[in-house]
Amino acid sequence: MTAATIFGLATAFAGNVQAADNFIYTGNGDLAALQAILERSDIAGAQVVYNWRALEPAQGEYDFSAIERDLEQTGRLNKKLFIQVQDRFFSPEARNIPDYVLEGAGGLVPQLDNPGEDKAQAYGWTTMQWNPAVRARYQALLKALAERFDGRVYGVNLPETAIDIDMKADKTGFSCDAYFDAELENLTIAREAFTSSKVIQYVNFWPCEWENDHNYMGRLFERAAASGIGLGGPDIVPYRKGQMKNSYPFFNQYKGKLEFVGMAVQEPTLTYKNDKTGKPFTKDEFTAFATDYLGVDAIFWSVESPWLKP
Repeated sequence: MTAATIFGLATAFAGNVQAADNFIYTGNGDLAALQAILERSDIAGAQVVYNWRALEPAQGEYDFSAIERDLEQTGRLNKKLFIQVQDRFFSPEARNIPDYVLEGAGGLVPQLDNPGEDKAQAYGWTTMQWNPAVRARYQALLKALAERFDGRVYGVNLPETAIDIDMKADKTGFSCDAYFDAELENLTIAREAFTSSKVIQYVNFWPCEWENDHNYMGRLFERAAASGIGLGGPDIVPYRKGQMKNSYPFFNQYKGKLEFVGMAVQEPTLTYKNDKTGKPFTKDEFTAFATDYLGVDAIFWSVESPWLKP
């Protein structure tokens, strides 16, 4: 049975699918303006992205006032809050890690379109988590967040695993294994620190890997299932070819075996079209695939989603 056929069957019964909890997804500073959406009875809460620099303006000096503000708003409405601790960025101007990390260890490496090619263009940055000194400071931030917010926020999630760097020209000590080990270490620290709140790792692709040929994807899912760690991802796109060669089949294989699964429908996701209809995917189509195939517990929706419009 082809993926298209399976998707057709799933969408045919979309009206009977019990949807995952619906959250809205937004950035730091934007939640107050979304009060009307957050008040809706079909919205369980919000996922807010906070960059490292905003949370730690100077070494060991933390500013969690933005999270406190958003917790006050969600708490007042009896809604839940997920916090995403962002260490990678998708704009050339966004170098949003603390100055002391940038000055001390470099801290960031460019993310490139078509890395390794002559005409590669930088489109953003990723934190050098494979550098032990950088990673230690990020882990200190996670521990400080847990001290203040464990049990108060519904969950914390770490950003997607995919990065695009020029590995051939890299002089930062990057290796495929070092990056994988670093991400698992960060996730382990987060799980140990947050004993009450849910912990989610976003996973979509691993650099250097396709179809689990390094067993990175397999090892992550095995670890998550054994350790009470949730998983998720930045994009729900029904049966998209790239994801079907990487994370999606593992979500299906581990359906019902993970502590929590939270995945997003972000702005770019809304532009993808259903091959059968030639139209952008509908809410029911996203939800049917998310619940039936991926086993999702929560969907983090872009506030640009048509069904959220007045």
